[in-house]
Parts: sequence; structure tokens; C-alpha cells
Amino acid sequence: MTRILNASGCLDALVAPDVVDELDVFVTKTVTPLPRAGNDPIRIAESDVGMLNSIGLANPGIERFVAEYLPEIAVRTPALWVSVGGFSADDFAVCCSALEDHSCIDAIELNVSCPNVTAPADEASAIVAAARSVTSKPLYAKLSPALPDIVAVAQAAEQAGAQGLSLTNTLRGLMLDPATLEPILATATGGLSGPALRPVALAAVYACAQATTLPIVGMGGVETGEHALALVAAGASDVALGTVLFGDPGAPQRIRAELEEAERSHGFVSAAGAFRMAHGDESSASDLSPEPPRERDSLPGLAKVAGG
Repeated sequence: MTRILNASGCLDALVAPDVVDELDVFVTKTVTPLPRAGNDPIRIAESDVGMLNSIGLANPGIERFVAEYLPEIAVRTPALWVSVGGFSADDFAVCCSALEDHSCIDAIELNVSCPNVTAPADEASAIVAAARSVTSKPLYAKLSPALPDIVAVAQAAEQAGAQGLSLTNTLRGLMLDPATLEPILATATGGLSGPALRPVALAAVYACAQATTLPIVGMGGVETGEHALALVAAGASDVALGTVLFGDPGAPQRIRAELEEAERSHGFVSAAGAFRMAHGDESSASDLSPEPPRERDSLPGLAKVAGG
């Protein structure tokens, strides 16, 4: 089963619990060791190809998150992943250590790819290794599509102990006010999400699926079940929704139904059939018999779905 998640930062479980109920997994906004006010407004701008944001990792800090927010979120979500971030490997380790003893957390996403803050000084492999040293929870490394060699970083993350990948985050973009020709965002540039990101996300998922055995959460411009199926065919085990949630709160339920219909219309009874088609095995065009999941679907601790 392909799970439907939200992309980190695109949904507040306490504000929109009805939307969270439609997900298989809820992913929190990124939490850092210390509280962050985030960037100055204006922090969001719409474009004809998507949305720019420059939130700047605004969050209450890990101590307050664990004490005040985690208990409320945990009872409202079918399965819970916490996104953590920082500016060094030690920052990620601090957050992961604080989350280790909370059984309500099913996995931790390591946000090493935010375009709106100074990039972590450490390589992704060092961050994953530091996190792995303090937690036994499944770790997903969220990588940037702007990496010069995303495959090499994905492989390094796998070797360092990551048990999954989240692909991808936003790309840096700029919008100018048509009247003044000044940047709309206070930070000038921000992260571009939405439809323009679809081909970029597909390329990242496709390449990393061939180069690693890790399960992949594919995200980037998903608006329909066909978009979700394309990510699954490229190599995603699960699909996350981001920008679409701002305009269509019912998107999780709709896209899940559309994905199931798209799979049936293509003659697939499992995601593996779509994957083999996209990766060159044309014999699976009519995948009419059940089959065991691919290796990336069978890692321990990664099979929990809502109600399962």
C-alpha cells in the first residue's frame, strides 16, 4: 500500500485535524534545538507555477515541542513522524535524543535541505551518523534537489544509517512585485514548491531508487492520483502532499482514490508493476498477479499504516 503523508511544514495538526485524519502518516513542521522566530514577513508569495515560501524554520524549539506540542499532536495523528533540523550534526543529535523515548513517534525526518536558512556545516552523512548514534527510530534523510550529486549524498546517507529518503525539498526561487520590481519576499528568495517541482522530484526519486535500497517518500507538485502514480513508478514507496493542501484540504482522500483508480486503469495490482515499467521492464505492462514487495518496501519499522 502506498501511504499518503503531508510534506513537513504544509499542515498543522492542531489547526486542521480533519485533514490529518485523511492521512496515513502526519509529518510535523521542522523542530530545531532552540526556538526560532523565523524570517521576517513577507514570507509567502504565489506564482503561476507554484508557491514561494521563506518561513525560516519558525518553531518553539525541541524542549517546548516535546513538553507542550507532542502530547497534543500524538493523539490526533494515525502515525507520527517528527521533522528535525539544525545547523550542525550536533543539533540534529540533540533533537533526536530528545525524541528517542517517545513511543508515539514512528520515525524521524532529518531536514538537511531547507533553502531558507544557512545550510548545515556538516555533510548529510555526518548528520545521519550523529542522529543514528542517539536514536533507534527509523531515520529518513530529506535531501535537496539542488545538490550537485543527489545520488552520491543518498548513498552516503544510507551508509551512515538512514533507513529512508524524503525526496525532495523546494528549489530556491525569486518573485518580483510587478508594480515595483522589488522582491516580494523579505528575504528576496525562497523555496519554490508546487507544479514546477514535479519533473525535478521525479528525476531525484528515479535516480535514487536505482542507486539505493532505501524506501523513498516522493514529493513535489503532486496534485492528482496520476502525479502520485508517476512518483511510485519512479521509485517512491510513499507519496507526500505539500502545496496542494493549501487550496484543497480534501486532497489526501481524493488523491488516494485517484491513485488506486490510476493503478487499476494501467493494469497494476501492486506498485512494483509500475516501478518495473518505469525502470525498463516492459513485461510488467499488465501486472495482473500479486507479488512480494520490493526490498525497499520491507525494511523493519516502515510498514505501519493507518489502522494497521
